[in-house]
Amino acid sequence: MADPEALAGAEKIGEMIARRGYQLICGGYGGVMEAACRGAKSASGTTIGILLGNNRYEANDFIDMPIATGMGIARNSIIAHSADAAIAISGSFGTLSEIAFFLQLEKPVVTLLCPWQIAGTIPANTPAEALKMIEERIWAKNA
Repeated sequence: MADPEALAGAEKIGEMIARRGYQLICGGYGGVMEAACRGAKSASGTTIGILLGNNRYEANDFIDMPIATGMGIARNSIIAHSADAAIAISGSFGTLSEIAFFLQLEKPVVTLLCPWQIAGTIPANTPAEALKMIEERIWAKNA
């Protein structure tokens, strides 16, 4: 289970993502993923869960669109290909895998409370700063 600071940060980021009209894509399970989805749903956002297994009913209660892949951790590639950017919060090796996919695809990755210092990622100190950094990079890329 993620620490309370990571869960609170994820919930806040989820809420901010929804308030800006973005969709939230994640792995669809518990912990930080569930907290981010809970935040998005509190602001009437749309949540998409890309699941490891074959059972879409394994998604957390805050997922609107569960996508069962049956691909195991290879589903991290789907997440990276489907999203414009990533905000990595805390995490373990699955998060590290997602970061690698996003960086290989040359998509922005902002980290918050992450245990790693990875070249190409952008560290943030707060949820608001994390989302601002993502938006600046997306806008600059699309300008």
